[in-house]
Amino acid sequence: VQLVESGGGLVQPGGSLRLSCAASGFAFSTYTMRWYRQAPGKEREWVATITSAGGSTFYGDSVKGRFTISRDNAKNTVNLKMNSLKPEDTAVYYCNAWNRRDEYWGQGTQVTVSS
Repeated sequence: VQLVESGGGLVQPGGSLRLSCAASGFAFSTYTMRWYRQAPGKEREWVATITSAGGSTFYGDSVKGRFTISRDNAKNTVNLKMNSLKPEDTAVYYCNAWNRRDEYWGQGTQVTVSS
């Protein structure tokens, strides 16, 4: 089982980034997918959720209206489009796969928002 995040980097405030998570080794289309983030010295924070078929999405209050989660079950990928980025969005972003029996995590990708 692998979840591999990509797309992180350094961006100026107000800018955009698109994170991707490539999944392998499990039945991706049957899992709810989530993005979490963890800033230095803080607890891991839930960011967004997309249901297995992609029919429903949910967002944390701090990112609602700025971030968009999407998935492609044919390509086993989940994405997070981040707009209007703020310095407080700086964190390591993690991809998470969940169903009633199993849960998997990626290694994370660093996002730094700074001028």
